[in-house]
Amino acid sequence: MLRRTEPNRRRRARGTSLVELIMFIVIIGIAVAGVLGAMSFATRASADPLIQKQALAIAEAYLEEVLAMPFTYCDPDDADAATATSATVGAGACASTIEVIGVEGGETRGGGTTPFDNVSDYNGLSGGPASVDGTAIGGLSSYNVSVSVVAEALSTVAASASLRVTVTVTGPADASVRLDGYRTRYAPNALP
Repeated sequence: MLRRTEPNRRRRARGTSLVELIMFIVIIGIAVAGVLGAMSFATRASADPLIQKQALAIAEAYLEEVLAMPFTYCDPDDADAATATSATVGAGACASTIEVIGVEGGETRGGGTTPFDNVSDYNGLSGGPASVDGTAIGGLSSYNVSVSVVAEALSTVAASASLRVTVTVTGPADASVRLDGYRTRYAPNALP
């Protein structure tokens, strides 16, 4: 059956008005501006973790290098370093050179003829990051490394048999990382 429509009845207009369209554009514009602002902030802040991570990697490398060194009663160059049982000179001890905290005998990090050969040699080391042979590492000139080695007693280990190694790395944008590690004299006569 067919229905008749009344000719006098108006059909309702469908769609959006100009006011609704303008409001939609304004709301979307504000939302897009907010999202772009947040993305811009995140992008600017994303460089900081990279600097911090690089400083941490440098500090870890130095700490690992220092803690891998021997911790003996005598300087490892001493004739009795492998047999000494105390940090003295004489029978059953060092022939001539007791290992002390600091550099002895003109040793340098990365020195070809007299390199650092004991944990305590690294005390006071400071400068830009360099490879083990002393070559500066390109691209890291804005970082600075300093190493401190001090005798420190642990709960069951005397201060004469344990060292605290502190590596501090500073970098651009006030980035700073400090790592502490402990080295004990667990095998005093072990030489590399």
